[in-house]
Amino acid sequence: MDTIAPAWLWAFFIGTVVVALFVDFVVLRKQGAHVVTVKEAINWSLVWVAASFAFNGLFWWAVQIDHGTAVANTKALEFLTGYLIEKSLAVDNIFVFLMIFTYFAVPPAFQKRVLMIGIIGAIVLRTVMILVGSMLIAQFHWLLYVFGAFLLITGIKMWWAAGQEPSLDDNPALKLLKRVIPVSPSFDGEKLFTVQNGKRIATPLLLVVALVGVIDVIFAVDSIPAIFAITTDPFIVLTSNIFAILGLRAMYFLLQAMASKFHLLSYGLAVILAFIGTKMLLIDLYKIPVMASLGVVIGILALTMWLSVRTAPKLPQNAPQRQQG
Repeated sequence: MDTIAPAWLWAFFIGTVVVALFVDFVVLRKQGAHVVTVKEAINWSLVWVAASFAFNGLFWWAVQIDHGTAVANTKALEFLTGYLIEKSLAVDNIFVFLMIFTYFAVPPAFQKRVLMIGIIGAIVLRTVMILVGSMLIAQFHWLLYVFGAFLLITGIKMWWAAGQEPSLDDNPALKLLKRVIPVSPSFDGEKLFTVQNGKRIATPLLLVVALVGVIDVIFAVDSIPAIFAITTDPFIVLTSNIFAILGLRAMYFLLQAMASKFHLLSYGLAVILAFIGTKMLLIDLYKIPVMASLGVVIGILALTMWLSVRTAPKLPQNAPQRQQG
């Protein structure tokens, strides 16, 4: 795998992720079953964004020493674009998480643990997918066209599905889990398993964790090819992706309070995916500059957020059902 990052920067990145997860776990454990406030979510979101920008600054400095300022500027911009794309696609992911928590009536105080487990699973999963994807693309350039077509089709499907009320009633993963795992009718604190009538059975929280994992696999298949459209350097793809994920928990609680304000955001995300897919399909004919890609992504997000604020959301025809079993 060809990468511009020096070995010491790989080690620094791994150490940073380990420390970040440790700090998050310590804070989570000290808080216990604590409901995250909007102010707290904003503060943590700013911390994670600041950490991501600081790492990008360090990345720029490391590349500038070995390859010069021009190359460093390009690579740092690739990181920023990839980070922004992953962050924006995570918004749609978060709305699905919100639907799952609503469907199972998960108390806000218990949602933090589910998100934390999901973040760790996402980091492991995406690291494997990115490293394997980098090796495959290095050997089979035509895979970029496959990824591009997939993103274009996904963007079109997301556009048609935007605005519709999602439902878990016919979710095959949920049906399978309920069929193979006995589930208690109620929660038992933050426990994933409980004991009833002398038997150890799952709580609804375990189903929630499992569904969050399934959803993350689905979204990873969308988002990872999107960053490969910006760069094929595995270091940039991996680091921009992981730094976006690290702030996912704080971002969830922030967007939870703002979900109704940005009801048109799914349309914007659909356009972004279609644009990135088109960019990949044209990669050997015309390579769209990274700065232009960044401008398009920011412009689409800003426009859809502005339109969301200016227009009233449509009332859903069917609200998610409350279910605990």
